[in-house]
Amino acid sequence: MLAGTYNMLTEQGSTLYRVLSLEYPDLVGDPSGETYLPWDLDGYTARMQVRRLIEDVNYMIEITTENGGIDIEPLGEAGRINLLMTAAQTAALDSDGVYDLEIIDTGSTGTVSKVIKGTFTLVPEVTR
Repeated sequence: MLAGTYNMLTEQGSTLYRVLSLEYPDLVGDPSGETYLPWDLDGYTARMQVRRLIEDVNYMIEITTENGGIDIEPLGEAGRINLLMTAAQTAALDSDGVYDLEIIDTGSTGTVSKVIKGTFTLVPEVTR
């Protein structure tokens, strides 16, 4: 799977909330590839890191399913991934960067898939 690109705009000092729905083409039911089905994310975890530069050793922020920054909703909710950064977390950021989001199949395969990536643009906060 190739990751999609979404250039994220984030306001410093404000809560960041984004919802992603992962889908795949239903090539069995619709060989034209125009119909999509929700990805069953049951048994998956996820992680997202923001770094100033891809080459940087340290990240500026990391959100995961383990630290509460990412919530994965199973198939019944159309394979949704909810991303959350608190106002305090975005207030602590001090520059633009790059990010990607990976999902991890915690089953026997342990497969890691990058689903989205892009720039992370920080709009500075005026009111503090």
